[in-house]
Amino acid sequence: MNKKIRAAQFGCGKMSVYLMRYMLEKGVDIVAAFDMNPMVIGKDIGDIMGTEKTGIVVSDGADAGKILEEQKADVCVVATMSTIADIKDIFALCAEKGVNAISTCEESLYPWNSSPAMTEELDRLAKKNGITLSGSGYPDMFWGVLIDTLAGSMQKITKITGISSYNVEDYGIALAKGHGAGLTTEDFEKEIGMYNRLSSEEQKKLVESGGYVPSYMWNQNGWLCSRMELTPLTQVQQCIPTTHHEDLHSATLGMTIKAGQPTGMRAIVTTETKEGITLVTECIGKVYGPEDFDRNDWTFHGEPETTINVNRPATVELTCANLINRIPALIRAEPGYITTEKMPNNRYPVQPLHEYL
Repeated sequence: MNKKIRAAQFGCGKMSVYLMRYMLEKGVDIVAAFDMNPMVIGKDIGDIMGTEKTGIVVSDGADAGKILEEQKADVCVVATMSTIADIKDIFALCAEKGVNAISTCEESLYPWNSSPAMTEELDRLAKKNGITLSGSGYPDMFWGVLIDTLAGSMQKITKITGISSYNVEDYGIALAKGHGAGLTTEDFEKEIGMYNRLSSEEQKKLVESGGYVPSYMWNQNGWLCSRMELTPLTQVQQCIPTTHHEDLHSATLGMTIKAGQPTGMRAIVTTETKEGITLVTECIGKVYGPEDFDRNDWTFHGEPETTINVNRPATVELTCANLINRIPALIRAEPGYITTEKMPNNRYPVQPLHEYL
């Protein structure tokens, strides 16, 4: 394909600094950008990226429909909040305007096991308008494709355990609050820990009804089961607060978290499958202390037992690069809400992205 991909950016916060730069460096034309923050609207996206001015200024998100239609965008990259409920209206707008869309929203990676009704609604709308909706980011590769690929080297698997940690300071206030950072111990128990006592069926019903927002590993286990052709029988989540022995200041929350109070949480999701493989996956999202760093550790139990450790992964940059490299596959995919385990494995594009269409 000779024509460059025309893209829009929805959400011009921390992640967009990399998302927009990576698009431009991969030969994508950014034709529009949107945000809801009055402090950002009107800025040249070059000022946001820390580069030269581009001539593209951030428009009010309320005008997105008209501008997407006028600019004939091929794809919209959505980097706003963390749940399908948060981005549903943006995805629906993109679908109605005939624009493919892909999001960093953590739930968007595999919302079929957490928000099935909303996902089915978006799937129907996308199919009706001939476009594709999806989600991607760091988990897509480092909790998904990488794990599935390594599983192919195993003779027998009885259990897969995974632990990944990240600094909530890097992802904005909505994510930090969603992890319980800054709550008191008592409020953490009332707002988050109370669900630990529920059964698998009770948690499932609450999650699907929107009464309980699960951790990212809830969706990730669904992604892995779908990719590895495993049949989930039960799935439960346990959320445990993390603490620090000294006071920690959070610039994102604009507060100091007192020693011993929740800095975030460990969310552990256990999935038992019909095929006899158990998935025990844990994401640790918290305000980091001076000694903390990102980790990604996975172990395959069976024959042979195998462990992989990825220390200090640049999770923000990897999230953005992985998502941008997914754009050609997104555009080529069949219409609907197509999660990435249904797409080919990501590849490193040595040519501009439009060359892969």
